[in-house]
Amino acid sequence: MKSPIPAVSLLAACCAMAPAQQPSLIFVNGKVWTENPAQPTAEAVAMSGEKILAVGSSEEIRMLAGAQTRIIDLDGRLLLPGFNDAHVHFLGGGGMLIGAHLHEANSVDDFRARIAAFAQKQPAGAWLRNGNWDHHRWTPAVTPTHATIDDVCGDHPALLWRSDGHMALANALALKLAGINQNTPDVAGGTIERDTQGNPTGILKDAATALVMRVMPPLSSAEKDQAMRAALHEAAAHGVTSVQNMADTSEDEGQPENFREFQKFERAGELTVRIYASMPVRDVQKLVAVGLEAPFGTPSLRLGNLKAFADGALGSATAWMDAPFSNAPGNTGLASPDLLDQEKFYAQMRSADRAGLQLSIHAIGDRANRTLLDLYARLEKEDGPADRRPRIEHVQHLHRADLARFAQLGVIASMQPYHAIDDGRWAEPYLGPDRVRTSFAWRSLLDAGATLAFGSDWPVAPLDPVAGIYAAVTRRTLDGQHPDGWVPEERLTVAQAVHAYTLGSAYAEDQEKIKGSIQAGKLADLVVLSEDIFSIAPERIEETKVYLTVFDGKIIYERK
Repeated sequence: MKSPIPAVSLLAACCAMAPAQQPSLIFVNGKVWTENPAQPTAEAVAMSGEKILAVGSSEEIRMLAGAQTRIIDLDGRLLLPGFNDAHVHFLGGGGMLIGAHLHEANSVDDFRARIAAFAQKQPAGAWLRNGNWDHHRWTPAVTPTHATIDDVCGDHPALLWRSDGHMALANALALKLAGINQNTPDVAGGTIERDTQGNPTGILKDAATALVMRVMPPLSSAEKDQAMRAALHEAAAHGVTSVQNMADTSEDEGQPENFREFQKFERAGELTVRIYASMPVRDVQKLVAVGLEAPFGTPSLRLGNLKAFADGALGSATAWMDAPFSNAPGNTGLASPDLLDQEKFYAQMRSADRAGLQLSIHAIGDRANRTLLDLYARLEKEDGPADRRPRIEHVQHLHRADLARFAQLGVIASMQPYHAIDDGRWAEPYLGPDRVRTSFAWRSLLDAGATLAFGSDWPVAPLDPVAGIYAAVTRRTLDGQHPDGWVPEERLTVAQAVHAYTLGSAYAEDQEKIKGSIQAGKLADLVVLSEDIFSIAPERIEETKVYLTVFDGKIIYERK
């Protein structure tokens, strides 16, 4: 691929450079997908420190090399901007890596065996946490209860989360420590599941999980450091150079501590991923009081995003829908605690908007999404047009009439494509054949002019953009039952999916001027893949691995 930049221009630039501007690292003989419309493709890239110096042909870029320049021949491999995951729970993901691994449990017996093995390795009385289990992997897909796990937990209290993060299983000891019994009332925005005698089963949904979380001890400093290092390694191994970290629940009180952990690693020079951190919307007045505006911080660690929730999740039957679930007449899901007093919540939104803070609000169900669009429309009407970049996180199930409103209101659709090939295995019994036609409607949103920003929701789904691109392009569900794609008309092209994971995500955090594309002056965050995902068969994309990851102009991961 030949760059449109003439060699003489690059030579002139080279001659004008100060010695400190000479390349520290050069990639040649690659297939460079730049995300820069003025120069869509190239062969080579030169970096000087943390910035990209030049982009062009291999011949042109080699001429910039100095005596200390390291030159790497990519041998035709694909070079992309570093992936930007627009929605993660970063320390939670790291905690999952060092916690109980239950997502791959394919039966109740496997689930129990994994818990027993993990419990045996823990100090006496230590809490069993995390988990990431998914009962839809089991046959039959029966929801577990505390009786399922009590005998394998030993003396350990347990709170084990379902993969969607909106339902958790507590064992009998954890229920006792939390004071949850037959007489405990449900909480606003949450449900304590009960048996036919009214006794808690151990399943807690959405806001009800806080009843146990408040009696759990926090992770120790050493455990947080271990989780952080595990998360940084996981990001580097998947070519993720930026993440947008989200509050975990409506009741989440851990974000300040998480931010302190991020700061600790940044100050120590150990942060190998750029983090845009969110705080709960309910804390807006604290941020307004100190005059914070978005985005605030350094290129590595920033604040300014406020997270809230409109509802729960489909798999937990807490997504807020206009009509009942097809398999549960009478149940339309749950509005979150944030939205129970809609006027109070809108006042918080408006305070954030007037202070120059960004809003990112979780919505799964069609009623939740429509409600948020209505609130964003009201905000624009009352506060006037502005470059506020409002976001809805997940945007999973929509009314067709609401598709065009995203572009009309400038609302960014922050979505996670892997969820579609996961939920697509079992979503239709919940929604029926008509409502699934506008589930994970990426193509329809793009066609309507919306901006997509892609992420993973890690640890709910893998921190693996290549898996997300595969999901977006094929929509082949994990059970193999949809080889041509679940709702195939919503598939994307590889170029559209890559854009959403790079420049689209950068735009979603107001950073498209400094990252998200490969062009001179931007941050040198890059990823090299083992395969050219633009030319191989779509079904082979999932076999593609990260070959190299570059952060701040330094190689931080190299596949052995």
